[in-house]
Amino acid sequence: MTVLEKSIDSLIDVFHKYSLVAGHYHSISKGDLKNLMEKELTTFLKSQKDPLTVDTLFKELDSNKDQQINFEEFMVLVTRVGVACHEEIHKE
Repeated sequence: MTVLEKSIDSLIDVFHKYSLVAGHYHSISKGDLKNLMEKELTTFLKSQKDPLTVDTLFKELDSNKDQQINFEEFMVLVTRVGVACHEEIHKE
């Protein structure tokens, strides 16, 4: 696999690592999203000043309002964090 293909495969693996905790193969609960962010996005969370970051993000990400984060909604999170990291790298 190429580097990009491995990266995509890793994103899928991370999603399922947390979605399967509660037996929901296709979605992550708010609590599991918090655990995911605490374990997988530690640097991102440390840089956030808003203590309600997970709650705020969950509401924003849950576009279909089913109280779960599906893979497509999870990818919105990954994109947002990726863009923020890219911008941080290029700050002068």
